[in-house]
Amino acid sequence: MSGISPNVDVPSASSDTEPTLGRRMLARLQHVEAALAGDDAAFEALVLDRLPRTYRMALAILGSEADARDAVQEAWVSVWRQMPSLRDPARFDAWLDQILVNACRSGLRKRRRVREIALDDNFDIEAPQPGPDHITEREALQRAFNGLSVEQRTLLVLHHLERRPLTAIAELFGIPVGTAKSRLHAARTALERTLEAER
Repeated sequence: MSGISPNVDVPSASSDTEPTLGRRMLARLQHVEAALAGDDAAFEALVLDRLPRTYRMALAILGSEADARDAVQEAWVSVWRQMPSLRDPARFDAWLDQILVNACRSGLRKRRRVREIALDDNFDIEAPQPGPDHITEREALQRAFNGLSVEQRTLLVLHHLERRPLTAIAELFGIPVGTAKSRLHAARTALERTLEAER
């Protein structure tokens, strides 16, 4: 499969109501079914349709454009290889999300294995060092978010960025809705606590 670029424009949802949405959902389902039957063009249509969303999710979870691109590439390659194992075409998006989250986990594990190179204390000593006044709220939030577990990041991204209902999040993680709700609350609390410590 060729390299995937996240810079793909996808038409925004039209203001036409349910009949248009119903047709789009049916077309998506038909693409999944055709891709399952080995239709390369249908698989390409699936990638083009969902690539911006998968990249946005990976970027939010990993916080790095390079890592997000790697995770998305890895996820779509896995989807391509595992496509024959998908039993229910209607569950394609939930299945894709599970693969993407696993790719993000893998990316974080690889990142932790990268060893830092120790530099001499005098290296680049003339470069200005940012003081506490230069730390923006956004940087503090990003550091706090990076301190969360992959599961906590994913919960927050799915619920607050992707606007997924708790039922869909629970299905993705294979847990009861009540458990998803309590874990989401714990993730919010952990983020607030870490952010407070950053200030």
